[in-house]
Amino acid sequence: MKNLLFVAMLLTSSLMFASFPVNKQNVAKDIEQFEIQSESDFVNTLENAEIKAPSSEDAVTPIAVAGYDKWVAVALWFFLGGFAAHRWYAGKPVWANILFIITLGGLGIWAIVDLINILTDNFQ
Repeated sequence: MKNLLFVAMLLTSSLMFASFPVNKQNVAKDIEQFEIQSESDFVNTLENAEIKAPSSEDAVTPIAVAGYDKWVAVALWFFLGGFAAHRWYAGKPVWANILFIITLGGLGIWAIVDLINILTDNFQ
């Protein structure tokens, strides 16, 4: 029962991210507030900007910059390959991911091709 609940959660989680209404008038007002009035204001802002050396607190990890890790994709392929988790992680199109799930990874052939592409860095 717990496994079924987990699978249902995985399948429906992508449908929940934009289920809130957006008031377009408020968005337009917010954009107008932050627009730069003229090019001279922009130049003055750049001239008065302070330049400081980055500290250790400002450092960004390479994983956060890269956004895609080959070994995470391999782990997702191994553990959740049937749900196309490695394909969702890599940002593949939704229709291709659903087709992957329906065809059971192209009867395994598509899944093996994906693994080879992941390991040879040709998967993005």
